[in-house]
Amino acid sequence: MKLTPELKREKIVAIVRGITREQADFVGEGLTQGGIRFMEVTMNTKGALHMIQDWRTRYDGAVYIGAGTVLDVEMAKEAVSAGAQFLISPNTDLSVIEYALEQGIDVWPGAMTPTEIVAAYAAGAEIVKLFPMASLGLSFIRELQGPLNHIPLLATGGVTLDNLADYFNAGAVAVGLGSALLPKDALASGNMEEIRRRTAAFVEAARLG
Repeated sequence: MKLTPELKREKIVAIVRGITREQADFVGEGLTQGGIRFMEVTMNTKGALHMIQDWRTRYDGAVYIGAGTVLDVEMAKEAVSAGAQFLISPNTDLSVIEYALEQGIDVWPGAMTPTEIVAAYAAGAEIVKLFPMASLGLSFIRELQGPLNHIPLLATGGVTLDNLADYFNAGAVAVGLGSALLPKDALASGNMEEIRRRTAAFVEAARLG
């Protein structure tokens, strides 16, 4: 199943990085109860493959579970074997894109420059992750819309509830969110309700945006 149209509708990918297997229980519940439909577990998280496997079983049919920080084909193969339904990278690796397409898995590689963005799209990525957005700024997305408005962008980094609409207005079709949904204090205290509340606020804002 191709997920790109669904991501364009939902507009948010929750980025889960560096949590423990114990935290994964309440994090998954908080995100899903808040209305998130795309959850990405980064491959540099200890136990990432187990989390992907567990969440696929637990939330199958309700939430799409993918792998992030997929840097090479070996990582991509491990993630797909664990059940990842999409792959996201901070970089553009043409062999990862090729492998994902062979497997029928959506792949949204990371890029920064126009050259990288066009290369990723030409290789078959239906959405390109624009990273690092916190450093590039909203004006960068706007400027890309002139020559590259045919390439859908997933903006990752620097997104807050206050500026979420600005990202969409600048031209992003979706955003990646990490710490904005999973603040350190909520993770440390096991505060699922805080995660659910934050997630619900972003999901609602994305629908309005």
